[in-house]
Amino acid sequence: MRNIALITGASSGIGKALATIHAKTGGDLIIVARSKDKLDALKEDLEEKYGCEVKVIVKDLTQPNAPKEIFETILEEKIAINYLINNAGFGGRGKFHERDWHDDHNMIQLNIVALTALCRYFLPRFVDRNEGRILNVSSTASLMAGPMQAVYFATKAYVTSFSNAIAEELHDTNVTVTALLPGATDTGFAKTADMDKTALFKEAFSAEEVAQTGYDAMLAGELEVLAGVSFAQKAMMKAVPLTPKKILLKQVRKMQEVD
Repeated sequence: MRNIALITGASSGIGKALATIHAKTGGDLIIVARSKDKLDALKEDLEEKYGCEVKVIVKDLTQPNAPKEIFETILEEKIAINYLINNAGFGGRGKFHERDWHDDHNMIQLNIVALTALCRYFLPRFVDRNEGRILNVSSTASLMAGPMQAVYFATKAYVTSFSNAIAEELHDTNVTVTALLPGATDTGFAKTADMDKTALFKEAFSAEEVAQTGYDAMLAGELEVLAGVSFAQKAMMKAVPLTPKKILLKQVRKMQEVD
């Protein structure tokens, strides 16, 4: 295998689009998700279309040992990855005190713990080789608090902050960490998170467009990049630091309520 990208959450949405983009460049892939059928279908499609080599790892990253098991599998097969793309994640709408704690616990495990663990396992090897790129998929949600999605917004705030911090720690190396901050994107995420009928997702961007922006930013070693954000949303985000917090929270809540 050569020019290898490890992509989590690769079976659909942004992750699948990222895998396709990397395959088009001639790179090989290790794709990770829970759905073996979807991963096998993607492997067959990419190998046939682009002549790349694709390895499938079926793992549920909400399980605490999954990141270590992924790392050990790759170590045993003596594979040196060049790109770590932490894309797997999910959200969920509703008042925090009314939501199922098991769902929110799994969200924290996937969006925060698994991502952090994979960075910790692979980053020392990148630093030893003095090369490598990490792309952590965060969200524009990371830039503010999110009533009706309190845990999701908080997990993405962690992803952006964590990514920015370790990027600076690596300033004297050739290893880079990029945070991708998508806005509303047309994937299965909205339906899973019960967000597909909200105002926020009425004009969603394509997964392919968002993935290309993130992939290009990763190759360029950018600190972070916004993607899938309308002009109005960009204006709103620029106003976030200047908007009284109670007003901002009310605006965000209304955007996430179902009419």
